[in-house]
Amino acid sequence: MVIVTLQREKCIGCNYCAEFAPEYFRMSKKDGKSVLLRSIEKKGFHTIKTPLQDAFDPCEKAAKACPVNIISVKMV
Repeated sequence: MVIVTLQREKCIGCNYCAEFAPEYFRMSKKDGKSVLLRSIEKKGFHTIKTPLQDAFDPCEKAAKACPVNIISVKMV
């Protein structure tokens, strides 16, 4: 299981996440911030849980590229 979390309010709109993991991240046309696709929002944290192991590498690259460190990726 791969768990990806985004703190969307802190996003600065750099677009790295959407470049590295376009199947999981998009940039909002409304406010220019990142959107974690198919996520559930709770207290400002947007989270997805997926059994797809191949989600880990692109999301990990997106997390490492994020200049404000608002993406976390865990494999459980």
